[in-house]
Amino acid sequence: MLVSQTAHQRSALAVLIAFHILIIIASNYLVQLPITLFGWHTTWGAFSFPFIFLASDLTVRLLGKGPARQVIARVMIPALLASYVVSVLFQEGAFRGLAALGEYNEFVLRISVASFLAYVLGQLLDIQVFDRLRQLPQWWIAPTASTILGNLLDTFAFFSVAFWRSDNPFMAEHWVEIATVDYGVKLAVSLMLFVPLYGMLLRAILRVLDHRSRALA
Repeated sequence: MLVSQTAHQRSALAVLIAFHILIIIASNYLVQLPITLFGWHTTWGAFSFPFIFLASDLTVRLLGKGPARQVIARVMIPALLASYVVSVLFQEGAFRGLAALGEYNEFVLRISVASFLAYVLGQLLDIQVFDRLRQLPQWWIAPTASTILGNLLDTFAFFSVAFWRSDNPFMAEHWVEIATVDYGVKLAVSLMLFVPLYGMLLRAILRVLDHRSRALA
């Protein structure tokens, strides 16, 4: 039974690592596509990145803080490299061709490094806050607090590193506004959609695990 649990945990961690890398790559691409929302500037990346916080919170709840940190450690370097490659090939939403990989691209490199730092800082804070609060009887407090604080650090760390005095005039001028609106959109999406989704997924997963444990008993 112990072997079976270890195999299940390894499989779960592998899926989570792949999921984190996929969301980071997608978000690094989408953050290059600005949109105007109710008159405010933001990016499409605001709608994709909250998925990572949902996955991290479920990981801490079900597997503990240690495995959640393992996910971050294993995601960091592959995500950085993959993000740079994808962002160079599809800079500002347009395919640049394979030849673009042979050229130094400071704009995309800054985005990739910013994503790396923001991901690590935001996720470590999210995990720490969630782990401190997860024993509370109100299940929603931990994911809500960790999402608010984790997204705050992640968002402003990313935009400040990526776009402060950037070569892109629009992003250099508007990054504070974009970061603020981006954070607001992430919070709205997370609190209205992902926190309730977290509760639904947690209950469903616990039911499956309980069913499996009874079957093995």
